[in-house]
Amino acid sequence: MQSEGDPKRKGRQLVATGMAVLALVAGLTACSKKSTTSTSPSPTPAPPGSLGYQLIKSGLNFPTFLTAAPGDTSRLFVLEKGGTIRIIKSGNLLATPFLDVSSQISTGDEQGLLGMAFDPSFAINGRFYISYTDVAGDSHIDRYVVSANPDVAQSAAQSHILSVSQPPEVNHKAGMLEFGPDGDLYASFGDGGGQGDPRGTGQTKTDMLGSLVRLDVRGNSGYGIPGDNPFVASPPALGELWDYGLRNPWRFSFDRATGDLYIADVGQDSYEEVDVASHASGGGKGANYGWSITEANSCFNPNTNCNRTGITFPLLVYDHGSGCAVIGGYVYRGAAMAGLRGTYFYGDHCGQWVKSFKLSGGAATQQKGWPDLNTNSNITSFGEDARGEIYVLTEGGDVNRIVAQ
Repeated sequence: MQSEGDPKRKGRQLVATGMAVLALVAGLTACSKKSTTSTSPSPTPAPPGSLGYQLIKSGLNFPTFLTAAPGDTSRLFVLEKGGTIRIIKSGNLLATPFLDVSSQISTGDEQGLLGMAFDPSFAINGRFYISYTDVAGDSHIDRYVVSANPDVAQSAAQSHILSVSQPPEVNHKAGMLEFGPDGDLYASFGDGGGQGDPRGTGQTKTDMLGSLVRLDVRGNSGYGIPGDNPFVASPPALGELWDYGLRNPWRFSFDRATGDLYIADVGQDSYEEVDVASHASGGGKGANYGWSITEANSCFNPNTNCNRTGITFPLLVYDHGSGCAVIGGYVYRGAAMAGLRGTYFYGDHCGQWVKSFKLSGGAATQQKGWPDLNTNSNITSFGEDARGEIYVLTEGGDVNRIVAQ
């Protein structure tokens, strides 16, 4: 998650400077006359005037991610950095972890248990996938299956899907997993760590670092490379790659209604960015997001050749005057806040704020800050439940659901 320097230190610096929190705008009200024609469509609900948090559970140990199994509306699965997956079931935190892989995990800085994704056919095959850094610091994606007890997984991995050798630095490991609208598994990897992309992995296509990869995991073990991946026919580029040119994509997500891909990529010196790829236009297939030629829209090192040919630039950028490390969220598709459907929520790790925008005409429109969603604790991740409701996790151990005030 970290940008240049230590996000925790920068978070304290931001608080120390006494950044003022804007007063919340008074709630919008709307009234409409009842239609006298039974066939008239219902009016679109107005967006809530203010948002807040419903505390679901506190006391988690450095939660890094939250998700739910397809169709499962009673349970939330929360990853803890040290290697346990906890279940919040009907509001209660179960004492026994769903899975404990703490003996396999390294936990320095941005290492740990980082990602989880349920197979789209989980109800039938019981499969789910986790992403973590092992005791040597290398990245792994493993498949596990649930046991006869639906609240406990089998303790041994069913299949070791993928291993990626990592440099010795302990940052920029990414680790997000999500199944795309095509049924394939997407996974993110940062550039491997250090400052300024010291190994040039952002612009190389011969490794998986600084990229999203796309894998076919429908088989009994390992993975296959989808035949329509962008670099399958272009060796020595790796066939697994979906895109490249990323620094530390700390959370990506697919809009569950449109299939559009949103990537929040953590910057270094000056800027944070959100990249959006329309599903209808290829979903970012083969895209080069620029790192380390560029940081957001700007040349990263003006003393070197800054050839921007072929670079896909971000939809949204903000500078380090308001934060230090972007945290990617989700496009809201739930029912509880119908007026906000189609709104993408994102935040900042040490800025401790949450903002939103809507994708319209290829631009980030209706940009909005939500002061009552400031966390007063470093944000680690967003999460989404089976209903499409959105959650915010904090380093202090809170699991909060975003709700209308």
